[in-house]
Parts: sequence; structure tokens; C-alpha cells
Amino acid sequence: MWELTKSFRFDASHTLDRSIATEASRRIHGHSYRAEVTVRGETDPVTGMVVDFGQLELVMAEAHVVDHRMLDDVAGLGPATMENLAAWIWRKLAPTTKGLVKVTVFRDSQSESVTFRG
Repeated sequence: MWELTKSFRFDASHTLDRSIATEASRRIHGHSYRAEVTVRGETDPVTGMVVDFGQLELVMAEAHVVDHRMLDDVAGLGPATMENLAAWIWRKLAPTTKGLVKVTVFRDSQSESVTFRG
């Protein structure tokens, strides 16, 4: 059994109502994110691959539409939390990504990450 991971980076802005009052969360602000998509499976005896990384990249383009967007305006996302981002990416990829195991969203500048396992 193999696990393969492919990532993409995106920059996006948002606002956020938080339980702690900070000026930054009430006004529009942005972050640089990295998302990792992990698939698990056996290698195909003909291709020798679990999944073609090129095919996975095409599928991930569905989720990459958040790049340079105002996350508050992304349909189906909800409040622009890292948790909701990971779940939203999962929902975008799950119907066409066989063996999807997890989606992790990183905010490297803050040393933070969130993982969603459907």
C-alpha cells in the first residue's frame, strides 16, 4: 500500500469573527497557504503508479481556484477558517479522486496546519 502527496500553494484574503478580539481578524487580511492532498492505493500493474501525478494535478486545479480570492466570497466554504478550507478542498476532490485519504492546509508563516480526513 502506497500513499502519495501532492501540494499546491495559494494566497488569499478573508475576514474572520473570532472569540478573541484582534484588529487583524475584523479587517480584510491575507495569508499564504499550502495545501497537501494525499491518496492511498496499490500500484497499477500496467503503469506502475498508484495515480499519475499529472492527472492528480488536473483534478487539484478544481480546488486551486481559491488562489488570489477573497475567501469570504467562495461558495460553500463558510467562515474562512483553515478547517473549512481543508474540508472544502476535500469536497471538491473526493468525487474524482480515488483513494483520497486526507487534505492538509498549512499556513507556514504561522507554523500552523489542519488536516481533514473525510
